[in-house]
Amino acid sequence: MKKKKINIVTLGCSKNVVDSEKLLKQLTSGGYDVIYDSDDISAGTVIINTCGFINDAREESIDTILRFVKAQKAGYIDNLYVMGCLSERYSDALKHEIPEVKKYFGVNNMSDVLKELGVTLRNDLLTDRTITGPGHYAYLKISEGCDRACAFCAIPAIRGKYISRPVEELFEEASRLAENGVKELILIAQDLSYYGLDLYKKQFLPELITELLKIESLEWIRLHYLYPANFPMALIPLIRDNPRICRYIDIPIQHITDRMLGLMKRSHNRIETEAILGKLREGIPGAVIRTTLIAGHPGETEEDYLELKEFISDFRFDRLGVFAYSHEEDTYSFNEYKDEIPEDLKESRVAELMEIQQNISIELNEAKSGSVVKVLIDRKEGEFFVGRTEHDSPEVDQEVLIAAANNLSLGNFYNIRITQSTDFDLYGEPFNPGVK
Repeated sequence: MKKKKINIVTLGCSKNVVDSEKLLKQLTSGGYDVIYDSDDISAGTVIINTCGFINDAREESIDTILRFVKAQKAGYIDNLYVMGCLSERYSDALKHEIPEVKKYFGVNNMSDVLKELGVTLRNDLLTDRTITGPGHYAYLKISEGCDRACAFCAIPAIRGKYISRPVEELFEEASRLAENGVKELILIAQDLSYYGLDLYKKQFLPELITELLKIESLEWIRLHYLYPANFPMALIPLIRDNPRICRYIDIPIQHITDRMLGLMKRSHNRIETEAILGKLREGIPGAVIRTTLIAGHPGETEEDYLELKEFISDFRFDRLGVFAYSHEEDTYSFNEYKDEIPEDLKESRVAELMEIQQNISIELNEAKSGSVVKVLIDRKEGEFFVGRTEHDSPEVDQEVLIAAANNLSLGNFYNIRITQSTDFDLYGEPFNPGVK
């Protein structure tokens, strides 16, 4: 029984989660007993799906590999495999430094992994997955790779060119997810805005979403990672006029000064960035806008940073993530610039920007007191049910906490009156109790 048991451990982003879920389905159909994302060492085989995007992610992946190498040496597991971005990016080095791993696979190598384990790839299951999360929400990866040339990013070198998946294939996968109880579908890609250009010779995201809206049991469709340049403007009325599309715009701008956007090799300047942000605010009433920023990219002067600070204070993003620049191999920035800004200065800039955002978030949350919002209950944790509004994505955004004394069910929607707030969380109680 141990030899037929496989443990899949997934690290990194939601795209890796989707890859693991598809592999899990294939292995289960091939007769294996598969457990997921576990420290369990009772399995004969362990597969680690790694992340290699930035330094912290690499360290986590390597630490995880070494932990299972130790378990293998102690005789708890028989075979250890590594797949994903880290092994795609550093295959030769890993083979040399950690030879105890039986075999390394890169990205998009599911058929090779299955062959190694004696399982024949089933084409009829390519749009099927075993959901590893709560079950009422799931990610739909609509493309692979990226054609952008951002100076700081290694994704094109790791994942390759942008490849859109056909609408028909995505509709079939989304339909299967809905049949299995998924109520919130989260569209992910390295860049949703680009979808369709390679396959349909035009931006095709609005058409894809229009098709997905035909799946009536999907109550929420959420969009992740919309590149600012050449934003598909048809999305604005589509989101505005369809309440089942979350009013949640995730649009990473990375910086605001023309000088830094140029050094970062972004395809937008400040005027264009402010124009699209303004159109989103005006065209989709009630939408929240989420962005990400990089602090300490090579060449960022104090003047650049102060201009960014002022912009963040003035625009007042609803959601904001800030990351310290990581000097990554296989990127333009690594090859062309020196990583001259000290780490402590990078981190102080990150902290200062997040402090500004914290104060903005406190004010925005205080304004929600007394309002009634639609909340999807994700889990029960201690004395609270924990849920989210359409304005919040799993794991990255704030949550709504409701006392566990209320009779709520996981995976259901409720109308919740907001009674209290903190900087990054809301508290509430059922309003006209009962499932929506």
